[in-house]
Amino acid sequence: MFRRAALTLVALICFTCAGAAQTLTFPALTGRVVDEAGLLTAPEQAALTETLAGLEAKTTDQLVIVTLKSLQGTAIEDYAYQLGRHWQIGQKDKNNGVLLIVAASEHKVRIDVGYGLEGTLTDALTRVIIESAILPRFKTGDFAGGIQQGAQKIIEVLTGDAADLNRESAQSASSGLTGNNDRPAWPAIALVVAAVGFLLFCVATRGAFCQAILQIIFLMLLSGRSGSSRENSSFSGGGGSFGGGGSSGSW
Repeated sequence: MFRRAALTLVALICFTCAGAAQTLTFPALTGRVVDEAGLLTAPEQAALTETLAGLEAKTTDQLVIVTLKSLQGTAIEDYAYQLGRHWQIGQKDKNNGVLLIVAASEHKVRIDVGYGLEGTLTDALTRVIIESAILPRFKTGDFAGGIQQGAQKIIEVLTGDAADLNRESAQSASSGLTGNNDRPAWPAIALVVAAVGFLLFCVATRGAFCQAILQIIFLMLLSGRSGSSRENSSFSGGGGSFGGGGSSGSW
């Protein structure tokens, strides 16, 4: 019985590590602007949607704006790249997606960049956009203005019309100002440590309790994975992927 519990635990560790991103709850991708936090009026959302659609028609790059009610206790860097992968923003063969994420309750903002655009929308550029176009407006409570200006500056970079921003980013890079791309590894480490500790407990006790708990956790994980599938909407990502490029800011 103990051996069966141990084998189940090993499978659980692999399952948990492979599906770590699924532990977060993501909003549905209902359009190019997902205003979960309610920071934008309907006309503002419509205007932004039209602008973002124009960018994609011109360049095939997908820029999506999302405001969140909560980061669910996760660092915005970790949440951002997981959300980008979940939504699959950007074209599959180009990975040319960009997310502008605002978590107002935590006072955090991030521009997360797909693999294919990291050489164009660099960490230094995203930092300059956040510091010069977004944060000054957010600090005065003008969320719509900050989002609009941030989106406009991102579009200028992607369409090759950002000479001033490039100069600012070069100055920032020379002064050591860079984006924060670190994703915390401690959640995965904690899961592995806890799993190993539980395995040792099972070895020591050889009881049916371990097997019962493992079965309950396994079923809960299965339920969580099935419930986190993407909902249908009129707009969808093109299959792009993210690796954590970009920058974050706070106010």
